Amino acid sequence: MTPTDVHTILTSDSKTAETSRSLRAVVGQTFDAVLFDMDGTLIDSTPAVRRSWLAWAAERGLDASFLDARHGHPARDIVASLVPLEEFDAAFERIQQIEIADTDDIIILPGASEALTAIGEYRKAIVTSCTRPLAAARIMATGLFPPRVVVTVDDVLHGKPDPEPFALGARWLGFEPGRCLVVEDAPSGLRSAHAAGCTTLAVAGTHAAADLRADLVITSLLEVQFLSTASGILIAPRESMRRSNPQDHSYG
Repeated sequence: MTPTDVHTILTSDSKTAETSRSLRAVVGQTFDAVLFDMDGTLIDSTPAVRRSWLAWAAERGLDASFLDARHGHPARDIVASLVPLEEFDAAFERIQQIEIADTDDIIILPGASEALTAIGEYRKAIVTSCTRPLAAARIMATGLFPPRVVVTVDDVLHGKPDPEPFALGARWLGFEPGRCLVVEDAPSGLRSAHAAGCTTLAVAGTHAAADLRADLVITSLLEVQFLSTASGILIAPRESMRRSNPQDHSYG
């Protein structure tokens, strides 16, 4: 099935825009760098994540309903909210063991490899809420070729939705956050990106488009192109999408 069969670009409106800032253009703009979230944006680890946390919750006798609202949050923050302080270290170590051991059926999402390949090595990064060992395990499981800059929760004092992860990713690449585009799938990650000053491109799937407060929301990375130019990364619609929607003016 081709992307034109199932995907349409969704323009942001008052429901998807941060109320504290004006919408920024994404398509047709050039950015110094692109910072990608990992789970739900580049790879789909949902089945493995759910199995792991269900197993962990069962071991501790916890109601697993907490899973529904915590996607995109660092595991250590989730654990800290659920167990007594004196049990945190053991509980956090245990969920890490379970998650690292379960990498079955983790896949690369459509358009992810193409996006990473299209962007020069010094203008891209992954910024994830995973620990570094877990990020490495999931990247290896998918065969995704990672960029040289990967920011994990181990590299920051405060994870998403704090601005520190994306601010650090931009700094490690040598750019200002305000000149970077963040590609995310989760509300907490988008809040982190906005707080860091980045422009945001949300990929619906893990969350409904209406729940994603971003400058632009799409349903797949296949809908856009990341074009390397002398001045940065130009975001453009795929020509097949433009041709299939001749009356669609959402590209700006």
